[in-house]
Amino acid sequence: MVWIICILLIGGYLLGSIPSAVWIGRWFYGVDVREHGSHNAGATNTLRVLGRKAALPVFVIDAAKGYGAVMLAHFSDLTGDGFFFFKIALTAAAILGHIFPIFAGFKGGKGVATMAGCMLAIAPVPMLLGLATFIIVLAASHYVSLGSMAGGVLFPFYIVLVDGFGSPYKILFGVLVAAVLLITHRKNIKRLREGTENKTYLFLRRPVSGQQKKCC
Repeated sequence: MVWIICILLIGGYLLGSIPSAVWIGRWFYGVDVREHGSHNAGATNTLRVLGRKAALPVFVIDAAKGYGAVMLAHFSDLTGDGFFFFKIALTAAAILGHIFPIFAGFKGGKGVATMAGCMLAIAPVPMLLGLATFIIVLAASHYVSLGSMAGGVLFPFYIVLVDGFGSPYKILFGVLVAAVLLITHRKNIKRLREGTENKTYLFLRRPVSGQQKKCC
């Protein structure tokens, strides 16, 4: 049992390590997004640097790898609380892989989309409510960071709203998600307070690099 759990955790990390932003940027545009914008290998920076056509598949792949990592728990023989905590461990492994990807020199992104995929696997309805919050805040403010934090902070409240207080471990998971998002967005919070945070306009193309090549 122990060796199966270890293999699955490694599998979760390797899934999280798939550097979609780096590979799509290099293969189709000849650009490493980590050399431009916020220097993060994530969907938001891909949107700023390469536009929507590149950012959408990056977001989908990053979310899918988080969802897939959590689903690896079903290959274990764990049940009950052990099964739930193993899902959280796989979430941590996937996010760790995204932030420190073995396939991209251990330099990745913040893991927001990957975390969203993990949240969808563990608490689908609260996660969709959090996604709706993200979209509303982003549309109103044009700050991806603010939308991400708003959705994350409200996530545990959405868990209570949907499931009540009957799932304390799930609520704890929601609180951890909120805490991680706030911690990873410390610099964004500072820039928001200073009024220097970059805005993101979903329907405007604002390329950063003049060296980009159009995808065929």
